[in-house]
Amino acid sequence: MTSTNRNVFDGRFVPALVNTVCAGRTFSDRRRRVVPRAEGVVVEAGFGSGLNLAYYDPAKVDTLIGVDPDEAMLRLSEARQSAVDFDLQVIKAGAEAMPIETGVADTVVVAYSLCTIPEPERALAEFRRVLKPSGRLLFVEHGRVDKSWCGWFQDTINRPWGRIAGGCNLNRCPAHMIKEAGFALSNLRAERFPAYMFQFGMHWTGDAKPI
Repeated sequence: MTSTNRNVFDGRFVPALVNTVCAGRTFSDRRRRVVPRAEGVVVEAGFGSGLNLAYYDPAKVDTLIGVDPDEAMLRLSEARQSAVDFDLQVIKAGAEAMPIETGVADTVVVAYSLCTIPEPERALAEFRRVLKPSGRLLFVEHGRVDKSWCGWFQDTINRPWGRIAGGCNLNRCPAHMIKEAGFALSNLRAERFPAYMFQFGMHWTGDAKPI
């Protein structure tokens, strides 16, 4: 693939593909379960194309700060941004170094983003930093299936998959990573994807409080 074709693929096709796939019903059902529980000052890491915006409860959210490094994805979010009726700020930055003050967030939301963040451990440390001591992390993620042929398959195709899916990793273990980063998990649910989406492995949803 030439440099020009690669730029077109990464800058246009991949963002559009990710936006379309992640807007599907299976993903939306989990967003609907978790995102409306966000309240106060909310930081969303991996804001992307703004797919979570439709699920925030305007009566609970004072300010939403969306953080994402991908300019193409942020462009896709513009129409959704204009439809919200709460204070919204969008920052072009990576989750590993968010230009946000320490201890300001009541809620951090991460949805289908820990799979793509290049350094998820650093990002989770940032989530702890920006959260108030009483704050919580709400997460909606996909990850590896343990002790199954599916887990082996996820490991096998992980690298080529990432090349066509915006850096998505199929074989990370989000609940484990969150716990190892110093959070106490609660309301944790693990569910398999439908058979035709088996490569995504497990759905993980829940809350986490810094400890």
